[in-house]
Amino acid sequence: MKENSNTELIKSNALKQKKLKEGYMLDLYLEMFLAEIMLKAEREKLLNKIDLAIDQRNRKNFMELSDQYKELTKRFGT
Repeated sequence: MKENSNTELIKSNALKQKKLKEGYMLDLYLEMFLAEIMLKAEREKLLNKIDLAIDQRNRKNFMELSDQYKELTKRFGT
């Protein structure tokens, strides 16, 4: 009987470990997904501001925004 309880305990622990790993992977995918959404939103916002600076012929603003865009692409490797 002790063998059965040990076997069941081992199976139970293995199942718990599997669930923990699956949960970790889901959290990791979710974090990556959210980071991608935030990056795209920030990128789109910057591009719109850059377009506006071009339309207004505001060189100073354009240069500052362009530098921000370059930094964004460096941080995220895009």
